Amino acid sequence: MKHLTKLLAVLGLLLSLACCTTEREYTADPYANYDRLWEILDRGYCYFDLKLPQGTTWRDLYHKHRRDLRPTMTTDSLFLVMSQLLAELRDGHVNLISTFDYGRYWQWRSEGPRSYDETLIESYLGNDYHIAGGLAYKSLDYPKGVRRAEPIGYVRVASFSSAISSSNVNAVLNRLKACNGLILDLRNNGGGQVTTSDMLAQHFIRERKLVGYISHKTGPAHDAFSRRTPFYLDTLQAGTIWLKPVVVLVNQGVYSAANDFTLRMKGLPQVKIVGVKTGGGGGLPMSSELPNGWAVRFSSSRTYDADGADIEQGITPDVVLKDEIARGAEVDPYIEASASLLTRWILQIKSKQKKQ
Repeated sequence: MKHLTKLLAVLGLLLSLACCTTEREYTADPYANYDRLWEILDRGYCYFDLKLPQGTTWRDLYHKHRRDLRPTMTTDSLFLVMSQLLAELRDGHVNLISTFDYGRYWQWRSEGPRSYDETLIESYLGNDYHIAGGLAYKSLDYPKGVRRAEPIGYVRVASFSSAISSSNVNAVLNRLKACNGLILDLRNNGGGQVTTSDMLAQHFIRERKLVGYISHKTGPAHDAFSRRTPFYLDTLQAGTIWLKPVVVLVNQGVYSAANDFTLRMKGLPQVKIVGVKTGGGGGLPMSSELPNGWAVRFSSSRTYDADGADIEQGITPDVVLKDEIARGAEVDPYIEASASLLTRWILQIKSKQKKQ
């Protein structure tokens, strides 16, 4: 009997310890999952001051969408309600992820003028363009009767999710070395790996450059952030450096790592950012899990440029273009404007060099 009493005491202790565990148990309850989602963002999201409509609080949005919950609602209906809550933040880095869907806010891609047409890109590249990893490139050709004073290289950087190595970049720049100017077309590049954008930018600098500052969430309060820490663009240890004039062509579809690349290139003496204000996406995301197993991703760190301006809402180009690309257009006004700017710029440089 003594042994049985001791055994029961040990079992009781183990049960009490199990009850005290901090791990959250699985539940499909709509209210528990909705409340957990709201709480995760409330404690960890970093852009409430920029994203919430004036006069609206995150608690207001909690009540607004919670009333759409039902005890026996389907998983699809719950996913929709929770995605609608997250969409209120208008942040492409805020996502709800399940095995059957991916909740996202992508309106940043369509806001603004029609500034990109894939068919036009294909007409400029033609059939004889070159491919180096995720980069498509060539020296631009022009129809009869259209003369350019200077050869101009064109590089289409469609994504930073595609494989782009330093060897790819070296190959592109070496094969375009006869060109006196370069267009890096980032339009509709939705991002990918920040390490890739950093590596590409390194091919355009000789000296280490202060890029900006980053600040991390440090507590549950909406204004709890670490002190801003500077970060830099370092020089290449080996590889081809391009210091001739460059136009980085951007639009509202430039987001996340592509926005980061724009930040790294902006301010370099041989670079001009041209086009439409970028889509932004300066927040560094992190992830968490809901009681039903769905994942939620959200911005948890803020990025600022070298002057201290937050880049979450996008980066304004050095030269703003407002052209609307008409459907069925035969020329791309953004590429044409970039080529004209580069031509004038190159001729100005040559004129100064003659006078010296």
